[in-house]
Amino acid sequence: MNEELHPVVTGAEDLFFLGNEIGVVLCHGFNGTPQSMQFIGEQLSMLGYTVSIPRLNGHGTHYLDMETSSYECWISDLENAYKGLLKQCQRVFIVGQSMGGALTLQVAANHLNVDGIFLINAAVTEVSYEEYRNKEKPLYIEEGSPDIKKPAVFEITYDKVPINAVHQLLNLMEDTQKKVSHVSSPTIIFKSAIDHVVPPANSEFIFDHINTLEKKMIVLQNSYHVASMDYDSQIIVDNIHQHIYMISQGKSVRTKASSMA
Repeated sequence: MNEELHPVVTGAEDLFFLGNEIGVVLCHGFNGTPQSMQFIGEQLSMLGYTVSIPRLNGHGTHYLDMETSSYECWISDLENAYKGLLKQCQRVFIVGQSMGGALTLQVAANHLNVDGIFLINAAVTEVSYEEYRNKEKPLYIEEGSPDIKKPAVFEITYDKVPINAVHQLLNLMEDTQKKVSHVSSPTIIFKSAIDHVVPPANSEFIFDHINTLEKKMIVLQNSYHVASMDYDSQIIVDNIHQHIYMISQGKSVRTKASSMA
């Protein structure tokens, strides 16, 4: 792991909730922190699950730490959290939002025994950073407000991000496109009908190319990109809980058409 030179911002720390023998790892997105997944994690914990929400390297400290992070390091962070739950849980599921969705696909491609994955507006084909793919300058990109429909929601993020980190994100997405067909875990895909950061076409690409018949698309009608903190966050929790039960019972989650939440 790349060494971080700055302390973790208060509220951005790793989160862990001890529960039963079904584990759920939650992965935040690019420029996010575990705080963005905290509501979902707390709700799942109340339902009895053991929940781990790791903080990805370079996130939640200072943007200078992000400048030296690599996507391989982010994959390793999530993989370590997954392996940690494997030591104490009989089943382990992974939930990834945005870039966290790409990282989830990477881990599921490397570990075919992942019991199931849940992707929230996963970034694999195109994002709003595309214009910076071949640019070395500016060194930093000013970040606007998080893409959340619900008013007065505070997400811990950096005000600006290094172009080097953006390139790592884009490289991760490019590599993940090649790995999607290697994923065979049951897969539930959440996509916001309106997303100003990661177009819904990303989710459609995953649905079309993932190597499992046990897959389902759920459209979130009342949330933007950071759906874990938006109006549909409880719908996400309810569906994760429902589908973990179905998968654990060996029941099919297959669907031919998108479900509307």
